[in-house]
Formats: sequence, C-alpha cells, structure tokens
Amino acid sequence: MCWLSGYPDYTAARPPTNGPATPRQPATTGHARRVQYNASMKRQRRAATKIVATVGPATASPEGMEGLLRAGADVVRLNFSHGRREQHRQAVELVRSTSERLGLPVALMGDLCGPKIRLLEVQDDAVELAAGSELRVVREPVVGDVRRVSVNMPALFDDARVGDRVLIDDGAIRLHVTAADDDGLTCLCDVGGTLRSRKGLNLPDTDLHVPALTDRDEDDLRFAAESGMEYLALSFVRRAADVGLLRGRLAALGADSHIVAKIETRHAVDDLDAIIEASDGVIVARGDLGVEVDVAIVPRLQKEITERCRRAGRPVIIATQMLQSMVASATPTRAEVNDVANAIFDGADAVLLSAETAVGRHPAEAVGVLDHVGVETEAYDQAWQDRVAIGDARADVTVAVARSVAAVANDIGARAVVVWTETGKLARLVSKHRLDRPVIAVTRSAVVRRRLALYYGVSPVLAERPGETDGLVATVDALLTEGGWAGPGDLVVVAFGPGTLAGGDTGSIIIHTVSGA
Repeated sequence: MCWLSGYPDYTAARPPTNGPATPRQPATTGHARRVQYNASMKRQRRAATKIVATVGPATASPEGMEGLLRAGADVVRLNFSHGRREQHRQAVELVRSTSERLGLPVALMGDLCGPKIRLLEVQDDAVELAAGSELRVVREPVVGDVRRVSVNMPALFDDARVGDRVLIDDGAIRLHVTAADDDGLTCLCDVGGTLRSRKGLNLPDTDLHVPALTDRDEDDLRFAAESGMEYLALSFVRRAADVGLLRGRLAALGADSHIVAKIETRHAVDDLDAIIEASDGVIVARGDLGVEVDVAIVPRLQKEITERCRRAGRPVIIATQMLQSMVASATPTRAEVNDVANAIFDGADAVLLSAETAVGRHPAEAVGVLDHVGVETEAYDQAWQDRVAIGDARADVTVAVARSVAAVANDIGARAVVVWTETGKLARLVSKHRLDRPVIAVTRSAVVRRRLALYYGVSPVLAERPGETDGLVATVDALLTEGGWAGPGDLVVVAFGPGTLAGGDTGSIIIHTVSGA
C-alpha cells in the first residue's frame, strides 16, 4: 500500500526501533539524512517515541494483548483504580507470557490510585445540582442527594477554608466553600450539573495534609513488588518527599521498581524540580492537572515539564485523552493527531493511552496510529533539540560519557550506537540526546531490558558481555547485522557505562567498523 493512501496494518509485527532500513542507506547528517532515512522506511520501521497502553476489558484476552503488543505497545499499564486483584494478576501473567512468546521486551507499569477524593454513593446514582443552590459535604457517610454528600476522605475538612474552590467530575460542577465546621463544609454551587456516585472531587486551593499512600496503595504496591513490575506510577504527588516515601516502602519490600511521578496537582508544579530529581520518570497527567490549574496553561506546563525532564535526563510521558475519539471511532480527529505530534516535538519519551486501549473498540488501531504519527513527526528536523544540555557532566561520569557518545556519533556519521549497560542509566542518558540513528542497548539483565523499553529511540537487547575484546567485537557485529541496524563497512559507536568493565572502569567509547566476516 502506498504510504500516502492510508494507515498501515496496525496488527502486523514490527521490527525493532529505528531499524532496519530497506535498502540500507549510508548514514549522513542533518535534515537531508532524516528525509532519506524515512523515505526508505515508511512502513518498515517503528517510531522512536514509545507507547504506554493501559490494559482493560478490551485487551485482557490473549488475542487482545497480542494485537496490542504487535501494534507497538512498549509498556503495559495496570490502573489499580479499576479492577480486582485477581484481574490484575491475570493481566500480569498475560503480558509476560505474550511478550515472551513474541520475543518483545515489554515493561509493566502499575499505577497507584493515590489519595484521590471521590464522592460516596449518590441517590439513584445521579441527582441534578442547580447553580445557586447550597450543598453540604459532610463527614458522616450518607447517601448523597441535592442537599448533602459524603466523600471517601473526611480528613479534607481539616484543611479546607472559606473561599476555597470545590470541583467535582473534572470541574464539570463548580462550587466554593462558604462555611466550615466540625461536621463538614457548606458550599455554594457556581456551576451546576449531575452529581454521580464515585466521581472525583478536587480542592485546588487547599493544601491538603493527606498521606501520599493510602491503605489501598500499600496493598497494591506489595502486589506490584511481588509481580516484579518494572515501573510504579505514583498518583497525586504533591512534593518530592512523597516519592521518597514510596521508594522507602519499595526498598523495605526488596523491590527495585522505578518510580514515575504523576504531575497532576498545583503543589507538584510548585515543587517540580525536586520531584523530577527524586523520581525515575514523570507522567504529565493532563486530566487532573487541568482541573487543579487554569486549563489554558496546561500546554505551557507540558512543554516546561518535558524540557526540565530532558535536562535532568529523566523520561517523560504525556497522558490523558491522546486519542480519546478512538474509544469509539476507528480514526482519530485531526486535533488529536496534532496533539500527539506536539508532544513528540516537545521531546516526550512516550505517550500514554488510557480508555483507548482499556475499554475502547479499537485498541490495536489506536496504538498503530500513535506509531504512525510518531514515524512521520520524527522525520522533521528539530535543530533546537541539540542545544539542550543533559545533566551536569562535571558531577556525573555517566552524563559525560553519554554526551561524548552523542557528539562522536554525530561527528562521524555513525550508522548506529551500541550501549552496554548494567543498570540502563547510560542508555537513558544517550536516549535524551535524540540521536537520529539506532541506539541498541545491550544488557545481561532481563529486568533492565524490559525497563529500557520506555526510553525514546532505544532498542533493548539481552546478551552477555564477552570478557575479551575479540569476542566483544564479534558480538557487536552479530547483533548489528542480525538485527538489521548496520552492515559490513559501517562505522558504529560502542559505549560502556561505568561498572560494565572490570577494574573500576569509568566508562569507555569505541569507534568500530562492522566486519563483513
């Protein structure tokens, strides 16, 4: 099919990120190289931008999961806000067995509920609240009606003050506090609507003193640790200490899941740099964030958060309604395509699908659209990307090695970059330099290999590192040629992170010509 005539077959198996080109082209630099590279690979290669897909009823079957992974999902997210423990356990087993059968490195991400405030039961599951009416939010659990409702976190009454806004159902209903007493809050309705059971409630003006981890979160993180999940997303982060608390809990359980902080509160924005530093990655959760702050500044915040994550060398994921129309429709809207492309232009490592793959009618197609948009968007040459300094090379040897790898690869027009890594750190930092050539991360750890699936432009490979130089060179040549990333005569850069070589090595870079033997 001509690449201009429509979308590809989304359920067809895809080759590794950035490879191989057919026919193979010599590496050049700049925009001309990008156009040449993409023109020869319109339907052969995957986007470098990674895809996080949420599992749910639409994909919780062997056929549904296979379609999701074949279409290009790199990370599968389990949303602990929905479903029962046995369903989550089955989903873990399904992802692991399907990815192993397909030979794909797929990471698992558990998403903790966090201290989400929700209404309790409402009469007949829906009552109409009129603008100008008065509503009591009370401590005691009651069946809600137009006069009073209860919530799952009575502790909020200790922090709310007169004048604070109260937003229900993502801001569809808007109230403000007119009085606060020991029994609850009296609120005046500014914008009315339908009150429904279990809908979320936000207090964007209130500095809530609620625990970062609820009892349910404690139970869920134990399950995540037992399941060996590569990532754990922390919801409603307010400050860096929240991330530290979760890290301590994981350490006590002997788990090494990487922590992804969800930026979705005004307080998180205020403490952003410290949260990024404390985390292993960040999700820009635009849904609740757009309720907590003026929705008009969310696009600017998305760009600022993405850039700060890039400078800090942390992966960043853009989430919420990326392809919301595809929950029902087989094709996205033009606005959604532009939204996805804009996230990639901003420098996002990954984009996240929620309802689109959890309950949508076209889960594999939605993943395929993300990949297709990624391929076309990444063809655009953004010179500004090269001007962003990643980390402080004076303070971190691995940052310096990654920066040198990027410079050498660009200067010599390397066909590919091979990164040997024990923990994935060097691969993560090289990824942040947005090299427009394959980056193959080689590790001997199956867990690290799966974790690397989140990093932009990185193709993870599992292999033991030979002890002798000749064996190392032969292994690199075999990996590159068998994977289609490079061929005889091509120049490649081979990099080693600190600790991958014997004798306390601090990192090495080799320029190598692929052998034809």
